[in-house]
Amino acid sequence: MKTIKIAGVPEHFNLPWHLSIDDGEFEAVGIDLQWTDVPEGTGKMCQMLRDGTTDIAVILTEGIIKDITNGNPSKIVQVYVQSPLIWGIHVAANSSYETLSDLENSIVAISRMGSGSHLMSIVNAEHQNWNTEKLTFEIVNTIDGAVEALTNGKANYFMWERFMTQPLVDAGIFRRITDCPTPWPCFVIAVRNEVLEQHPKVIEQILDIINTTTEEFKMIPSIDRTLASKYNQKLDAIQEWLKLTHWSQEQMNEQSLDKILEQLLKLQIIDKKLPKEAILK
Repeated sequence: MKTIKIAGVPEHFNLPWHLSIDDGEFEAVGIDLQWTDVPEGTGKMCQMLRDGTTDIAVILTEGIIKDITNGNPSKIVQVYVQSPLIWGIHVAANSSYETLSDLENSIVAISRMGSGSHLMSIVNAEHQNWNTEKLTFEIVNTIDGAVEALTNGKANYFMWERFMTQPLVDAGIFRRITDCPTPWPCFVIAVRNEVLEQHPKVIEQILDIINTTTEEFKMIPSIDRTLASKYNQKLDAIQEWLKLTHWSQEQMNEQSLDKILEQLLKLQIIDKKLPKEAILK
């Protein structure tokens, strides 16, 4: 049995992994796939890939490309979710901020530097023609930290996946001002170079299994009810999310990568463009 460590956010996008693990599909081919939930998100998973505490990460595209550019010894082996991630822009329910323009020059809560919540706040600022160099950040680590920071006024707004934050909106803790979709496919699968070199067949088997699961995922009977129950969501919200979400079973092509790199360069999220071979397997 070959042990492989994998990390991802505890969100509905990753239910296909849990179903495949619970069904014993990896075990059946001699792979002990050990999943770790990482509520801190992409910045934390980049660190885990660097220090070897995970072999694989299901991770935000912009975050891992930035970190590979900065020396993370990993590669993207496949796009996992092709559709954009819809980021909700949230304020405290009792906040005086009413419109997106009100948030210019205010403090943004982020899970950590290099995380999706950090990078997407730059994307949003660029879209609004704000001066991105004037953005001020409060590091909150997790969504619970963001609740605390917005409630006590340490930060003014927080960007997180819209559907996962909906229960906080429904509970009157957050108020969502608007949405900001990513201008690229949202999640990719990244693997440490050492693991790719030593166990290429194992990685291939893992991808074959998860791709079969994601291809059939929407056809699973009552999958909307399962998701709603497991992730504390309303059924109609999950049904909307399922319509908007499209998993991928393919590697990113060179044209798509180049387009993403150009956008990240323009936003000054990266300072150079690595060749395709340094990013994609």
